[in-house]
Amino acid sequence: MFFALKGYCYFNAEAIRKILLWVAVLLPASSLRAADTFVAFGPQDTGFALVTPQNRSFAVWCDKAEHKGVLTAVRNLQTDFEKVTAVRPELVHDAGKGIRIIVGSYDKSPLVRRLVKAGKLDAGLLEDKNEKFIITTLHAPLEGVEGDVLLIAGSDKRGTIYGVYELSRQIGISPWYWWADVPVTRRDAVYIKGGIYTDGEPAVRYRGIFINDEWPCMGGWTTEKFGGFNSKMYVHVYELLLRLKANFLWPAMWSAAFYADDSMNSPLADEMGIIIGTSHHEPMARNHQEYARKRKEYGPWNYQTNKENIDRFFREGIERMKGKEEVVTIAMRGDGDAPMGPDTDTRLLENIVKEQRKIIADVTGKPASETPQLWALYSEVLEYYDKGMKIPDDVMILLCDDNWGDVRRLPDLNAKRHPGGYGMYYHVDLHGAPRAYQWLNMTQIQHMWEQLYLTYTYGVDEMWILNVGDLKPNEFPTDFFLTMAWNPERFTAGNLSDYTRNFCRQQFGDEYAAEAARILNLYCKYAARVTAEMLDSRTYNLSNGEFKAVTDEFLALEAYAYRQFRVLPDKLKDAYKELILFPVQAMANLYELYYAVAVNRKYAADGDPRANEWADRAEYCFKRDAELCYDYNHNIAGGKWNHLMDQTHIGYTSWDEPKEGNIMPEVKRVDADAYRPGGYVYEEARGVVVMEAEHFVESTQSADTRWTVIPDLGRTLSGLALMPYDKPVEGASLTYRMKLKSELKGVRLRLILDSTLPFIKGGHSYAISLDGGKERIINYNSEMTWANCYTKMYPAGAARIIESAVYFPEVDWGKGVHTLTIRPLAPAMVLHKIIVDCGGDEASRLNLVESLIGKATDCKLRR
Repeated sequence: MFFALKGYCYFNAEAIRKILLWVAVLLPASSLRAADTFVAFGPQDTGFALVTPQNRSFAVWCDKAEHKGVLTAVRNLQTDFEKVTAVRPELVHDAGKGIRIIVGSYDKSPLVRRLVKAGKLDAGLLEDKNEKFIITTLHAPLEGVEGDVLLIAGSDKRGTIYGVYELSRQIGISPWYWWADVPVTRRDAVYIKGGIYTDGEPAVRYRGIFINDEWPCMGGWTTEKFGGFNSKMYVHVYELLLRLKANFLWPAMWSAAFYADDSMNSPLADEMGIIIGTSHHEPMARNHQEYARKRKEYGPWNYQTNKENIDRFFREGIERMKGKEEVVTIAMRGDGDAPMGPDTDTRLLENIVKEQRKIIADVTGKPASETPQLWALYSEVLEYYDKGMKIPDDVMILLCDDNWGDVRRLPDLNAKRHPGGYGMYYHVDLHGAPRAYQWLNMTQIQHMWEQLYLTYTYGVDEMWILNVGDLKPNEFPTDFFLTMAWNPERFTAGNLSDYTRNFCRQQFGDEYAAEAARILNLYCKYAARVTAEMLDSRTYNLSNGEFKAVTDEFLALEAYAYRQFRVLPDKLKDAYKELILFPVQAMANLYELYYAVAVNRKYAADGDPRANEWADRAEYCFKRDAELCYDYNHNIAGGKWNHLMDQTHIGYTSWDEPKEGNIMPEVKRVDADAYRPGGYVYEEARGVVVMEAEHFVESTQSADTRWTVIPDLGRTLSGLALMPYDKPVEGASLTYRMKLKSELKGVRLRLILDSTLPFIKGGHSYAISLDGGKERIINYNSEMTWANCYTKMYPAGAARIIESAVYFPEVDWGKGVHTLTIRPLAPAMVLHKIIVDCGGDEASRLNLVESLIGKATDCKLRR
């Protein structure tokens, strides 16, 4: 996002400075491009040293008259330098020796005004700008300041704060250092490159998050660690937002009352530079909990019957926020997050807004239009807008997505633009229909980018606010949303992967960024297929291999993530577990759980005792889910995030989570002694019928023998053999049943057998017949002798199979049900698979996917 304008050696320093300032004024914001950073950790051709092994001290000059929020940011900068270099710069308020950084706001700092007056800073760079900063190098800019200094100057409070935190970021402090336990890389030296750097002005005016659906996770966490949703906790939220160049917050509201629970919540936000608002159903700077706690005092939440008390409630909210930089949500919804009633009474809502604006004007002593306001078209409220409800020109219209990241309404490009502008309320978390998703990040930034690109293209640039749920573990989409809000034009479909790599580079360093980004991107892709809460044993197709394929993808991703985790330095492991390893492991395990349940139920329906193995597997995965969540809560960062993984996510039957917690999916167990194999039927698919040997419809054997399944033998399911091998094979047979969709002129089959060598003279043979017709005798291994060791025997041994092709040119099969019967003519024949070519057979190492459709019922043999 930064651009740097660098001087050349044949200009003197003052000439370079004037040229750079002049060029920077002329450059429009749309011309900004990403370029070199202004911090280096080794000597540069231009610029100067802040810290070296020899110079272990310097000072930051910031005027006492500066905004308090800027002074807070500078104190954090002192700490940041100490973390990186072990040097804590001194904060001074007057000129003196050792000053290497000057910080100030154009709208507040006398120091910055002195620089402008001295001709060291062009006022045009900052005057009448919004949240803009300039970072540049100056030489001895004021009396009493010697040598080179770094100037961080902002157009206003937040502009300066963003500049300060940009320096922190470039020396190696991640905005997520506290919220994701990202460590710093220690540096012996920090150098500043020459040039002028800026990020321009933000494209979206209000950029922020909504902490929502915060119980049991964030609520339980902050109650344990801080005593509630108070300023001790919110100070970390405010700082994170400012480091991400955000400026707006809707605070948590399920059981918390932001203003009432801690009298410092609001003043601290205002001081630090965070603009507070209230959610879409909390009008007039009041929290719903404030009303709920005093329902007897205020009466019913019904404006038609209780106008006087509700107006009093509204007035108290505006009186309390007076003098602070806040955005007032207006209009009204029902009691809590619900519609006002079955009818869309636009006239009533228009009257409510009219009365609210009278209160705002009366309390502030200014026209209502001078207090920022928004009307949120959330859920059913959009119907009021569609029915033509009149809204004052100065009020922002906050459009919304569908709770799932798809925008519901955008301005008409051909219509007159609403003067108050448009905002977008967007979700990466939901406690609602058709099913809540609150546990893990389920959002692809590719989808978010596409919808926000659409949003910005249609002129929605007054506010972007993101419902982040508990904030953790939605760090990645939150970071992307706020980064895009600053400059949506920065991103294209082609550079989203660059963003992901840069995010991982910021948290894990250059060495691990590429692989971490690959894993994170694939995690988001896989997780977005279906939310954790909507996933169950019926989500994917089991019979065609889809369920196994998606489960295997997640399990492979877990292996990649764990492999990288194992080689990380210990200091990176907490951050990596929070941002990558835990989500990948948790979702991989959840997929394995539901896949095991699906396979269990399939086998149980057939009475197959292997159902019991899959029941065990499902129960193991359910237990492991609890263990993974426990590890996150209690072991990451020494238990810092306890309760953040308390969210129920298994066992949903409606939109809301089961109140009793995670529920183990039902599995079925089978009495192995009662199992009778057989009864399977196949159907042609993709031009073939592929049959696993053990899935026959009928079998026969003598009293002394038994068809025995050898589990996992071979390349796919199993091997099937008549045992014991020292008993006669007479009377033994296997019959397979299939439904054809094709008309076959001649029937071609392939039998996949184990690589049994001809240990008996003449080798091994089998008899095969179609629909009870004439048998053909096939010898399949007589050539596997020493004479053919290189052409036959060794290749079969290496392949571990023998393929036996059979062709019945005289047999024509029509559509319908047919049978295939195989008889062993020698002991130790082990059959793996049978393929009937209906025109679609093809080379395949695993010999294609089984086309089983289930158990035979009333299908009759075609004779």
